[in-house]
Amino acid sequence: METPTNEKFRDSIATVNEEGKRAWVYPKKPSGKFYEYRKWVSYGLLIFLFAAPFIKINGNQFLLFNVLERRFNVFGAPFWPQDFHLFVISMIIGVIFITFFTVAFGRLFCGWVCPQTIFMEMVFRRIEYWIEGDRGKQIRLDKQPWNSEKIRKRVTKWIIFFIISFLIANVFLAYLIGSDNLIQYIFIDGPFKHISTLISLLIFTAVFYFVFAWFREQVCIIACPYGRLQGVLLDSKSIVVAYDYKRGEKEAGRAKFKKNEDRPSTGKGDCIDCFQCVHVCPTGIDIRNGTQLECVNCTACIDACDHMMESVHLPKGLIRYASEENIAKKVKFEFTPRLKGYSAVLTILTGVLIGMLFLRNDVEANILRLPGQLYERKENNIISNVYTYKLVNKTTDDIEDVHFKLLSHKGKIELVTHQNFMVPKQGLAEGTLFIEVNASALSGDKDKVKIGVYSNDELIETTTTAFLGPRSYK
Repeated sequence: METPTNEKFRDSIATVNEEGKRAWVYPKKPSGKFYEYRKWVSYGLLIFLFAAPFIKINGNQFLLFNVLERRFNVFGAPFWPQDFHLFVISMIIGVIFITFFTVAFGRLFCGWVCPQTIFMEMVFRRIEYWIEGDRGKQIRLDKQPWNSEKIRKRVTKWIIFFIISFLIANVFLAYLIGSDNLIQYIFIDGPFKHISTLISLLIFTAVFYFVFAWFREQVCIIACPYGRLQGVLLDSKSIVVAYDYKRGEKEAGRAKFKKNEDRPSTGKGDCIDCFQCVHVCPTGIDIRNGTQLECVNCTACIDACDHMMESVHLPKGLIRYASEENIAKKVKFEFTPRLKGYSAVLTILTGVLIGMLFLRNDVEANILRLPGQLYERKENNIISNVYTYKLVNKTTDDIEDVHFKLLSHKGKIELVTHQNFMVPKQGLAEGTLFIEVNASALSGDKDKVKIGVYSNDELIETTTTAFLGPRSYK
């Protein structure tokens, strides 16, 4: 892209002044077609975010990420530590999808779907507009002394921000410990009976309040690494929010609009240098300088520019979704070999994940020899080994009348306590058992034996384990 004459923006960020101090951003309230679309998308995602921990499918929370107890529910399906390989594949797919999406459409995720942007622009910023007014009023309020008006508006805003941060923290906690536990802690036991959880809740509240009341756009500019990935992932074919410098500058460059002038004949660009795209930007950048890491593709500048173009009777689209090649050479978007490569990898990994999900067993069985124990010789040439077993029930139903059968060798399995037992829903059963095999059936001093796990007379899982015997028998 053509380089602007003033390169100062490349040496610093818009939210830091020349003295190195925070330069507060006062974005103008956006309005327009894209903003309306973003509002509907944001409201839908907010409803989903607040409702997901309280939705149950077959008794399972729709989304649960209980790291401490290692319990996870994704779309109502329970996952256990034994399913960690599925989680790893899902994370790899997520990374590749974000890479693929960024290569094709830039930082679109940040402007439309990112929780930070949604909460900041569609919740906290809108409350700020409601209490303090638009850009000009906020700037004047910030400069005026601490009189009754300023104290009233600021304290009201801070209280509402804290309440919303507290609600977000509660929902966040519901994802971690489960909505049932959260409701019990609040309404049945009382929060003061769970001091550690209450402290965690207040810490989350403080973090959210700090982010949305003070740190704000700095999360996208400084803390989030995604913006810096653009330099690696974007190319001249990526679709981003871009300024059409060919049309905006033309031969004579941008200039203020003059009524009744024949602008095309003067050679002036369509950009009337109104700075509306700058004033409306939530990160304080000038999109006319080209693609920058601070840009979150929120489309506020598109709406502002389109409105000004309509006002001066010039074509809309001076700032729009476009690639560098589209602006410079009028080349349409194409599915490049790079995108095809990402698509192929994404398709293969997604197929593998779906296959593994279908092959995922409802019961996980582990039978291991008791450490440090040798085999025992019994009457009638019987060799016995002692084992511990652990059965994990991943379903939402109790598994009744569970017992073991030896499938690979003639012999029997004896449990220490009882022969048949129950594995509770989303729980586990563990204990000790003996496997007894006639020595003549063994092929060496260490055989693999196959064991079937049955519920009533239905085989629900199979597993293998090592069986030790004397060397002399075959």
